[in-house]
Amino acid sequence: MNILALETSCDETSAAVVLDGTKVNSIVISSQIKTHSKFFGVVPELASRAHIENINSVIYKALKNAGITFTDFAQQIDAVAFTAGPGLAGSLIVGAVAAKSIACIYEKPIIPVNHLEGHIYSALIENKSVKPPFLSVIISGGHTVLIIVKDFGKYKILGNTRDDAAGEAFDKAAKMLGLSYPGGPVIDKKADKGNPKAVKFTRPYLKGSWDFSFSGIKTALLNYLKENPANNRKHLNDICASFRQALAETICFKSFAAAKEFNLRQIVLGGGVSANSLIRTMFLQTGQKNKIKVFVPSIIYCTDNAAMIARAAYLKQKKCGLKYNQNELKSSACLKLTNWN
Repeated sequence: MNILALETSCDETSAAVVLDGTKVNSIVISSQIKTHSKFFGVVPELASRAHIENINSVIYKALKNAGITFTDFAQQIDAVAFTAGPGLAGSLIVGAVAAKSIACIYEKPIIPVNHLEGHIYSALIENKSVKPPFLSVIISGGHTVLIIVKDFGKYKILGNTRDDAAGEAFDKAAKMLGLSYPGGPVIDKKADKGNPKAVKFTRPYLKGSWDFSFSGIKTALLNYLKENPANNRKHLNDICASFRQALAETICFKSFAAAKEFNLRQIVLGGGVSANSLIRTMFLQTGQKNKIKVFVPSIIYCTDNAAMIARAAYLKQKKCGLKYNQNELKSSACLKLTNWN
């Protein structure tokens, strides 16, 4: 099945053409970082406007890169998938309208996909042999979630973020340190040159819960900087390394503790923060030590992208078919992760 998928949940406009959920014939991602960087965060109204400006060209380029034109679209594409939520309301509407319009014109079935499911299955684009059960660890700007994937489309959410997600914590830390947006990549780069033991930041393990909370470590950084301003390059690198170490250890510790508690021998990472070099290394090394297989998506599939939406859509249609009611086809900023029927 050849699927054209669209992803517009936040500030990336993406389209991809993916065959059978694993052969990525094309993927196009248009970033809005330059638009939002001066505000040090995503401005919803600006994001939706940018999606409107970019969506047609992104779709056209994705089709062209896959060797498809609108003339032979009906013969080449079997279904259209889109991110139905969660995300920014205006951004989601742009992708939903574009997907529905194309599906209607070419009389193709349309598949709504939960954005979290895209991240859950993103590593499976390149690891198609992975089968449930496994622990999904989603680490992104808006989410830090532990999910037991009992079967494709059958989930048990163990823990979520109570306040700041990991990506948001990195962004706010970068702002405190006078660094650029987005904060995760710049802190990661500087941390590689620093001493992770220089500053003793708290590890918010929240014992007795599988939830995450990173507001405390953010406050700890703020209080530290009041007493110890980052006034030279070495000190700045040390702070970045210590902050990154604390977040990575917290996420890794809780993830492997959950895997052990529920007897899961596979961990699958997803989300933009899973591109963090220390988190990737720490998970892979800890997995090897504990004889737990860890699957990490390539960098391009960590960020919000349409290929992961196509992967989830392919799995969904195999289990649920291709017919969805109008309520299921609505986009929702607060869409919940639910089991497939």
